[in-house]
Amino acid sequence: MAVMTCIEDLRRLAQRRVPRMFYDYADSGSWTESTYRANEQALQAIRFRQRVAVDMTGRSTAGTMIGQPVAMPVALAPTGLAGMQHADGEILAARAAAAFGVPFTLSTMSICSIEDIAANSPEPFWFQLYMMRDREFMAQLIARARAANCSALMLTLDLQILGQRHKDIKNGLSTPPRLTLANLLHLATRPRWCLGMLGTRRHSFGNIVGHARNVTDLRSLSAWTAEQFDPTLSWADVEWVKRQWGGKLILKGILDERDARLAADSGADALVVSNHGGRQLDGAPASVEALPAIVEAVGRDIEVWMDGGIRSGQDVLRALALGARGTLIGRSFLYGLGALGQPGVSQCLHLIQKELETSMALCGVTRIDQIDRAILWD
Repeated sequence: MAVMTCIEDLRRLAQRRVPRMFYDYADSGSWTESTYRANEQALQAIRFRQRVAVDMTGRSTAGTMIGQPVAMPVALAPTGLAGMQHADGEILAARAAAAFGVPFTLSTMSICSIEDIAANSPEPFWFQLYMMRDREFMAQLIARARAANCSALMLTLDLQILGQRHKDIKNGLSTPPRLTLANLLHLATRPRWCLGMLGTRRHSFGNIVGHARNVTDLRSLSAWTAEQFDPTLSWADVEWVKRQWGGKLILKGILDERDARLAADSGADALVVSNHGGRQLDGAPASVEALPAIVEAVGRDIEVWMDGGIRSGQDVLRALALGARGTLIGRSFLYGLGALGQPGVSQCLHLIQKELETSMALCGVTRIDQIDRAILWD
């Protein structure tokens, strides 16, 4: 196998190994995908200020996120259907994150359940929640996360209604998936993936099927999901979740300074500047474009993190220089997962950390708390 030197290498391998409908689900945006592309392009346009003749010894990428020590200020973002990139994908990603020393966030729409991760990961993890109409089910999900010793709850605010993703429609990605002749023929070209799926019992949405009222299989799940995402979501609902949970709370999906101020006032511990990876409002700004104004709006009242377009340690460094105190990666670790399973996620994290550490040194800083706008070329 060729040597993997960057996230792009993992992406190319994942594209060859993961069935098209599931690869495209991870690697796509809504409508014209302009915001999806802008996330990467806007980060790459930011230049560094190189320094020389400075002491580069004693380098460290260690930091904290909501008080939790991390090997670098990077967490694995919640990603739906990670268990379809690779068999038992969420378990493998959680193990890789725990071994490396960064947080893993389990999505509500995961294949492996909260209980699966708790039983198979050596470290506490975070759980991501969508606001749904069935408040009884939501309360049960929160209680399950608490029983699993999750150390933080991440509430996603930008999925009240679904943005249209053309590739999913064309590929027949539905619940259950539409098994056309073209899809079946394509699966035949992915024997490694198929063998992995034959070896696991986890093929459905483990947090929902068998837990939500009258949801017993994929067909009943489809009808349930279609009516559950709550378009009436308000800041009163955020307060309700906060009371139900009682622990560390992260609010994800903030792009506007006014919403950031409301998030800070809500008493949450962190907010994530995010456009859902370009999968919701096409034409919205890149996350890194929205970041500086949000940092200025909230000051130190709440930790500000960023996700969207991060494909390298240099991208992490750019976000930190613009005021983020942490970052999330989604597609980057999914590429590693689809390419190589747990070792691929580990490799993704090592690649990002090495790039971050080296770039910090060449910019004249050796610790995370030294990073600020001074390292950027104006």
